[in-house]
Amino acid sequence: MTVMVTGGAGYIGSHAVLRLLRDGQRVVAVDNLFRGHREAIERLQTVADGRLTFVPADVGDGPLMARLLAEHKVKTVMHFAAMAYVGESVTQPLRYYRNNTGATLALLEAIQQSWMDSSAGGGVEKLVFSSTCASYGEPPKQFIPIPETCPQQPVNPYGWSKLFCELMMRDFAAQAWRDKRAFSWAALRYFNVAGSDSSGLIGEHHEPETHLIPVCLQVVLGQREALSIHGTDYPTPDGTCIRDYVHVEDLIDAHVTVMKALNPGEHRFYNLGIGNGLSVRQIIDSVKRVTGKDFKVIEGPRRPGDPPELFADPRKIAADLNWKARITDPDKIVSTAWNWFQKHPRGYSKS
Repeated sequence: MTVMVTGGAGYIGSHAVLRLLRDGQRVVAVDNLFRGHREAIERLQTVADGRLTFVPADVGDGPLMARLLAEHKVKTVMHFAAMAYVGESVTQPLRYYRNNTGATLALLEAIQQSWMDSSAGGGVEKLVFSSTCASYGEPPKQFIPIPETCPQQPVNPYGWSKLFCELMMRDFAAQAWRDKRAFSWAALRYFNVAGSDSSGLIGEHHEPETHLIPVCLQVVLGQREALSIHGTDYPTPDGTCIRDYVHVEDLIDAHVTVMKALNPGEHRFYNLGIGNGLSVRQIIDSVKRVTGKDFKVIEGPRRPGDPPELFADPRKIAADLNWKARITDPDKIVSTAWNWFQKHPRGYSKS
């Protein structure tokens, strides 16, 4: 079977490509390299044994996507391609709607075309969508930990752009089912993704970097002067925000598990996480333990819109598919990130 991975040169997408290759799948990775890394693809090619095709293209190019789906007889699409900075989405909302929502519309049209193209071998049968907890907005306390039944009320364009994608997929699938197409899809909503491939082949590299663990490690490596904590007076045990940190390999394992479980005509929604939250201070302490290094921490005021606690209730996917995150110890999560950063302190950058 051939699987298309959109955003395949990005952090999460590249880990999906690696897992699929290790499982013996053929993969078509599509990425416009705006924030993805060609170097990640080059590393993946070393273990691909000829089973990886990389196309540097925009998912919003519908005709090209339709051609790729047909040419490679793609049966499953894992759709990760998206811009994902909340603050940036507030200052550039149309860019997010075009890149996230608009490109997803083009992808759905390409999937529809694959059903009508005789060269596509029947066309795409499954779509696994990388959604987000941002679609829930700021849930009231009774919805913490967050279940799938929590109302979806985004508070920023990023969250809306992803929720609109879910709504389009729902309506698109309903039409497919009425037309008796064997099409199924899933939306996986997750929280803070962390860590790197345990072997160290690929890792996390964002520009700009905003994720807590990499920022801490950059301070350890002397690339930043200090880490800033945004708020120390929240109603949490240590006063700092609590979030759900799921290891990237566990996250991808969930995607593969859902991909295999989808039956024709099904749709599934799952929240992915470890099921309990870790505070900013707990992550900082973990980084200090793992690296053996102390580093400068600056305590600052709260950022607008940061809820005290956000973490998943993953019981639904556990009950349905027997999936649970395996790497839940923060030191183990940080250790895989530190392994990558020690070997590649500048990530994929050559300089």
